[in-house]
Amino acid sequence: MIKKMDYIYSDDNQKILIEPQQKSTRKNIIDQYVRYRKKIGITQAELARRAGVPRTNITRFESGSYNPSLEMMVRIAAALGKKLQIELTEN
Repeated sequence: MIKKMDYIYSDDNQKILIEPQQKSTRKNIIDQYVRYRKKIGITQAELARRAGVPRTNITRFESGSYNPSLEMMVRIAAALGKKLQIELTEN
C-alpha cells in the first residue's frame, strides 16, 4: 500500500515534506493535554463529560488516532481550565 505524503512548496518551487512536522506537533499537543488532565487528576470520562464530547473522542485523541477539530480542542482545553493558543513561529 502506498502512503500519501503531504508536501508544500517553497518560494523557489522546492518540494518540502511536512508529514514529520505534523507528527511532531500532534504528539506535542497530545502530550500537553494528557499532562494537564493527569495533573488535575481527572479521568478521560470526566474530561469528556466536562467538555461535552463523547469519551471515545478523548480516548482516540489521546492515543493519536483522532484528529480533532479546532472547536473540540478549545472545548477540551476549557474543560481542563486552560486556553488553547496557536502561534506561528519562524523555522
